[in-house]
Amino acid sequence: MGASFKIRLATEADLPEMVAIYNSSIPGRMATADIEPVNVESRMTWFDDHAKNNRPLWVAVNGNEVVGYLSVRDFYSRTAYKSTVEVGLYVHPNYQKQGLGKQLLNHLEANAKAFDLRILTAYIFAHNAPSLKLFRSFGYEQWAHLPSVAIIDSKMIDLLILGKQLPE
Repeated sequence: MGASFKIRLATEADLPEMVAIYNSSIPGRMATADIEPVNVESRMTWFDDHAKNNRPLWVAVNGNEVVGYLSVRDFYSRTAYKSTVEVGLYVHPNYQKQGLGKQLLNHLEANAKAFDLRILTAYIFAHNAPSLKLFRSFGYEQWAHLPSVAIIDSKMIDLLILGKQLPE
């Protein structure tokens, strides 16, 4: 599987490293629909909303360095969907293919009940084979295919929605 990393809840002090990891995913055009880098200030509301809404935001650390993170956010804001969330997972390029994504997803599932999470979804570009392979290895199934919903570098991009219901 690879190295074992410490996983803990993110703090505001982690945000610059998290933003750097996120921004490192933009040029590959596989993991995010953002096409320009974001900055720490623009991510403050996103960060604060996790705590305010009891949605976990975990970082994986190697020593003192944040090397990846997993976020959980509302799937939809209506109360009936409160146990259904969207999972976002980002890994520093130097730590990809070392089992960190698996470790973060295992951590999510091990702690899901504490946050009243029952249904996990992931929004993944159809051409992002590594992410699709990772999530499918955890039992996520394709629940939707949204053709040509994003335009990146003048290319039409399909989005897949994968989902998984956790055992009660």
